[in-house]
Amino acid sequence: MKFAAIDIGSNAVRLLCSNVFEEGGKVIFKKASFFRVPLRLGDDVFLTQRIPENKTKDLIKTLVAFKNLIEIFEPINFMACATSAMREAQNNQEIIEKIKNETGILIEIIDGESEAEFIFSNHVAESLEPDNSYLYIDVGGGSTELTLFAKQKKMESASFNIGTVRLLEKLVEEPEWEKMKQWIKNYALKHKPLVGIGSGGNINKIFKLAQIKDEKPLSIRKMIEIHDYLNSFTLEERITVLGLRPDRADVIIPALEIYREIMETAKISKIIVPQVGLVDGIICKLYDDYVKNKK
Repeated sequence: MKFAAIDIGSNAVRLLCSNVFEEGGKVIFKKASFFRVPLRLGDDVFLTQRIPENKTKDLIKTLVAFKNLIEIFEPINFMACATSAMREAQNNQEIIEKIKNETGILIEIIDGESEAEFIFSNHVAESLEPDNSYLYIDVGGGSTELTLFAKQKKMESASFNIGTVRLLEKLVEEPEWEKMKQWIKNYALKHKPLVGIGSGGNINKIFKLAQIKDEKPLSIRKMIEIHDYLNSFTLEERITVLGLRPDRADVIIPALEIYREIMETAKISKIIVPQVGLVDGIICKLYDDYVKNKK
């Protein structure tokens, strides 16, 4: 079976084409291809509340290319979701209509809690220790999604307007930090032992920089070391010396700061990095819906 997913995020637009196999009672998701275009819609939206014409044109060009790739892949179904930047853009409906007319793609703007639900649908929980509780942390360009689950069941989820692009633009107010910390204290601290699960491009890159073997958890101490190490380089040096992509080199430090704040507030000492994100969650959701409809 084949499925495809598009994620229009605040920092980048992504396309994942995935094969799904059912073998011996297990479901195996295999990435066929992945494409990422760093449009950074959040740069404009978080400052002006609009997506400008030049970014709209670039977005449509990207989605035309993605549509052609999807048609070649021939999936059973595909879905396109937009998150924080598109949610906040005052001209979002106008842009969605343009995209529909020029590409045939229907964009679904999902709220923060729905985003958390998609991320949670990755089935990661099924392979974890049942005696532990887990806080699923997805840090994006415009928002951070937190999902708490215990006894292999989702307990609570919430979304906060704290993201890497917002931090770069100095657009995260203290009350939003306090709102997130209070949510963690109200829900997450009641569950012990609590382990973090991180998703998104930044935590995946942080995990690779940590050079941890055998898919072991990443400790908060190691994350602090990486933060200090990266912060010792200028932005240009992170690109030229460390080889980070330009659109990753500037947001990775704010991402580390968000993860650290969450983990310290939740008293989490280690985080598992399964290297999945929203597009993976959309693929899982499409497969689950396919199975339900088939029955």
